[in-house]
Amino acid sequence: MKEKELERLTKLKEIEENLYQKGFKKICGIDEAGRGPLAGPVVVASVIMPKDSMIEGVNDSKKVSEKKREKLYDLILEEAIAYSVSVIGQDVIDEINILNATKKGVTEVVEGLKEKPDLILVDALTHINTKGIPYDSIIKGDAKCYSIAAASIIAKVTRDRIMRQWDEVYPQYGFIAHKGYGTAKHIQAIKEYGLCPLHRRSFTKNFI
Repeated sequence: MKEKELERLTKLKEIEENLYQKGFKKICGIDEAGRGPLAGPVVVASVIMPKDSMIEGVNDSKKVSEKKREKLYDLILEEAIAYSVSVIGQDVIDEINILNATKKGVTEVVEGLKEKPDLILVDALTHINTKGIPYDSIIKGDAKCYSIAAASIIAKVTRDRIMRQWDEVYPQYGFIAHKGYGTAKHIQAIKEYGLCPLHRRSFTKNFI
């Protein structure tokens, strides 16, 4: 590993290192992908990485190319002590709103871990049910915290794979390119073809 990358990862792990020094042993990072799109689910992921984990390239998923994310996804799951993924569909998002749907996913991925963490680090969310496990909410945590960055990659890759599958069912919307986000081409397709079952009605009422 190059010295510059080692320095970056060391800085990304500062939050965890301070917590390890305070006696925490199993630290869980949680992040989501898909809060903003017009179509598809929101995906939440939790992961507990080993204390000495230092996977080259781990970063906020938005800063990593799709090809590299796929490789990192496999490396993270190989190393992880435990991980869990929750997929909350568009129907639930429409019913309880995107914030509550994301919070629901957080609770589900805490429950889904085969190992119980001492502490949860979550990206920006507060007032969440972590089943009695203490948590810290870190603004822009996916760019500041190794565990959250790893969770962001799991969530993003999972969601992208789902949207690629849906592209085969509804090719006219171009999901494979924009993954359901509100690009100009996606909005134009909605105006041309109307909504499909994958669209979030609460997000798209301005376009039809």
